[in-house]
Amino acid sequence: MLSDLLIGSASSSKYTQLSNPEDSSVSLNHGSTLRGAIAAVCGTAFLLFGYDQGVLGAVIGLPSFRADFDDPSAKLEGIIATIYDIGCFIGAIVAFLTADRYGRKGSIMRGCWIMVVGTILQTSATGSVQLIIARIVTGIGNGINTVNVPVWQTESFQSHNRGALLIIQSALIAFGHPLSTFMGLASSQAEPSSFAWRWPIAFQGVFLSIILIALPVLPESPRWLAQHDRLEEAVDIFARLEGKDVSIEHPSVIRQRDEIKASVQQEILLGSASWGEVFTEGKSRNISRVLLGAGPYMMNQWCGINSLAYFLPITFERNIGLSTHLSLVISGVLGIQYFSVSWLPYFFIERLGRRKMLMSSAAACCFCMIMISFMLFLDTTVSQWVFVAFTFLFFDVFSLGILPVSWMYASEIMPLRTRNKGVALGAASHWLSNFVVVFVTPQAIRSLGYRLYLIWAVLNAIFVPITWLFYPETARRSLEDMDEVFLNERFGITKTRSPGTKSYAERDTTTATG
Repeated sequence: MLSDLLIGSASSSKYTQLSNPEDSSVSLNHGSTLRGAIAAVCGTAFLLFGYDQGVLGAVIGLPSFRADFDDPSAKLEGIIATIYDIGCFIGAIVAFLTADRYGRKGSIMRGCWIMVVGTILQTSATGSVQLIIARIVTGIGNGINTVNVPVWQTESFQSHNRGALLIIQSALIAFGHPLSTFMGLASSQAEPSSFAWRWPIAFQGVFLSIILIALPVLPESPRWLAQHDRLEEAVDIFARLEGKDVSIEHPSVIRQRDEIKASVQQEILLGSASWGEVFTEGKSRNISRVLLGAGPYMMNQWCGINSLAYFLPITFERNIGLSTHLSLVISGVLGIQYFSVSWLPYFFIERLGRRKMLMSSAAACCFCMIMISFMLFLDTTVSQWVFVAFTFLFFDVFSLGILPVSWMYASEIMPLRTRNKGVALGAASHWLSNFVVVFVTPQAIRSLGYRLYLIWAVLNAIFVPITWLFYPETARRSLEDMDEVFLNERFGITKTRSPGTKSYAERDTTTATG
């Protein structure tokens, strides 16, 4: 599956002048191997995103954790959990202010080192204050990475495989959650030793080590290089990404070079991008694009996913009286199903497009929330298990649309000059929304009970017309094509409701085997 995506289809034998001549052996520096390496590093980062969000829920109910932190109250549990999102929010703002200076790779490297510090502090925590500070530090690093990893990947791949690759990455986010759950389940066998909760947290270091080792040998985003007056380096990377035997004169490389060159020349005419530019409309419709990019990020949270997911084992334990062990097992099984289903959009995201997937996912999430609310209202033994079934289904339909689109859309619609800043604001809105949802959910459950899930149902229903009216389709369109879309649509309500033409996608796939 992945090999089909990463290996181009056309031969480049007629283009014999190489951008970086080497022998005929397989090299990490070219073609499918290079594209696969970038995808693997981004995938590891996405896996870490998901793992980080699930790991606290996997250990917070363990006796050793509760003993080491003096049996924290529900309020302190909420602070320990949600403070991580505040750290992520701060990290996204840091990325807004600094990422264009350090580049995509440099920013990811800094984010990972910050997470290393946070992981060490969390693993060695002996009190709640240290744990809270450590989670803030870890969150800052993760917030920086959630901005820069999607942008780096989006800017390194062409439009015909960009969406499918991001589906793989969002599936890895989904896999991170059950991985953390099963890690907690396995390490719980070490009870009453504190190793039972420290090891799952320390395991974050494995992902961070992979990223930090691989990053130095991978190329910077070619679009970022072009933006910083390094067009020759950008063109060389375009050629390397196409295939081992691809010249800088290859038609696909020339097309990408001309598109990015025109984009950079337009930037020169407009002058350097300021921080305040993203908050103005102007010819490029910056503020419209920022708001549209932030929308799917916020849908990701306000659909209600984390009112169910954040303390999933504890939810099953406290709501329907399951044991800690069985709650972890069911949560892990749910996570495996969630991960398995989240691969399905790989097969149709470019054909159906982002809009249809987002609308159908939101509509299905609305139905699931209505049924979850009704089952909790009935409050019988049977209805409690039906509640579990619709929780499984909710995760499935969420993973088919809202999950993947939320992580890709902002980076696909922002113009090059403000792309990183726009994505940073979108990610900031995601983490701030995550904090609010997780923080208010325990009190909302006590105050509203089953009615809380009706609120999520209404919000999901609202997402459908908003998407249909305002969100242009990005599937099978290059990043530069989206600039044209926003230049031509001046009044907010979009007319770009279908994926790009097949002929364009076919032209885009004139790549070499690598």
